Order: sequence, then structure tokens, then C-alpha cells
Amino acid sequence: MNDAVPPSGPGPLIAEEELLGPVDEVARALLGCWVVTDRAEGQVALRLTEVEAYSGQGEDPASHAHRGPTPRAEIMFGPPGRLYVYFSYGVHWCANVVVGPAGRGSAVLMRAGEVVVGEPVARARRPAARVARDLARGPARLTQALAIGPDDRGARLLDPASSVRLHVGTPPSRISTGPRVGISVATDLPWRFWETDAPSVSVFRAGGKPRRGSARQDGRP
Repeated sequence: MNDAVPPSGPGPLIAEEELLGPVDEVARALLGCWVVTDRAEGQVALRLTEVEAYSGQGEDPASHAHRGPTPRAEIMFGPPGRLYVYFSYGVHWCANVVVGPAGRGSAVLMRAGEVVVGEPVARARRPAARVARDLARGPARLTQALAIGPDDRGARLLDPASSVRLHVGTPPSRISTGPRVGISVATDLPWRFWETDAPSVSVFRAGGKPRRGSARQDGRP
């Protein structure tokens, strides 16, 4: 593979115990971490600049886990460090890091990132992106840049043999918080976290009405 992750890039894989805290605290701590995918066409890595926290069963009506471990959401209930991938609006895939103790049902949506390794490969996957900041600016673009899809559902992000991995990175010097995007319930929780002034952070759009015939799932777990 070309464009291998340089030794000076990410740190070691995230340790499972670092994902076991309250979901909002873990979400903040994931900013600056690296997400790495290895595919046939090359390796791509990005540094997370924006995330959203979604709590577990019965606690967060905006979460897919709100009604318990349904077939769709069962991966959210652990163990931590697995990848929860779902289809949003029948258009694009979104990717989430399962966090918290097993059985909790919490996850962190990876909303945006800065591509730091494999930019030519990411550009080939995202030909509509005119500038580098747009390669992974938003949850759908992020999965496209990393080539994450349904086959990655349940991937073990903490396993060095996995084709999708989560590494320790450099945390941002400043973090901003605000409401989550595209939800119509629990809108008061400031559980979206982003690196202040990072160009790759997605454009904020407040929640709204669901599309006819479908639940509101605009990039939320």
C-alpha cells in the first residue's frame, strides 16, 4: 500500500478503557484522534475535528438506542470500540464509535475530519470536493473519504489487524460545543463538539421536520 501512516503521525490505538466514561466526555476526548482505513487502492487517515455524542437506552430520545438493542442498534450496546454504521435517508452512510460499558448503548458520531494521509485516494473518492477541507466535511463525506460502508458494520476499531482503526492523536487547543445537528428531540443538549475554527468542521443546520415517510436521521445514531 502507498501513503502509509508515518511514524510521526498518530499515536497507538485507543485503549478500551479510554472509551468507558460518560458519552459526552468521551466524545470530547476523541477530537484529534486519527481514523485510519486500509483498502486495496491505498490507505487514508483523517484527524477528527467534529463529533456528536448520543447516550444510551432510555436516556436520549434522539439516539437509535433509545428503544433498546433492536436489530439495527444492537451494535451500540457493546463492546466499546466497535464501529456502528447505518444508512441515512437512503442516501449515505454514517459511522460511529461505540463507547461506554457494554449494555449502555452509547455512541459517538464522527461528523468531520481533516484528511492527513492519502489525500489523492480520498480525492478520487470525493471528486466533487474542490478544496481539501471539503474531503471529509460532514458525516457522509467522511465515510466516502474513508471508504466506510455496510461491510464495516461491527469493525473492531481497537484491533491492529482491522481495516478500520482508531488511534490516539493530538487534541485540539480549543474545543467548541453546541447543539446536535438534524434532530427534533433533545435539542437542548450541547453534545456536538468541534475543534474551534477548524476549516473541516461541517456547516451547522439545526434540527427540523422529518422527511415524509421516514424518521429524522440526518447523521445521528
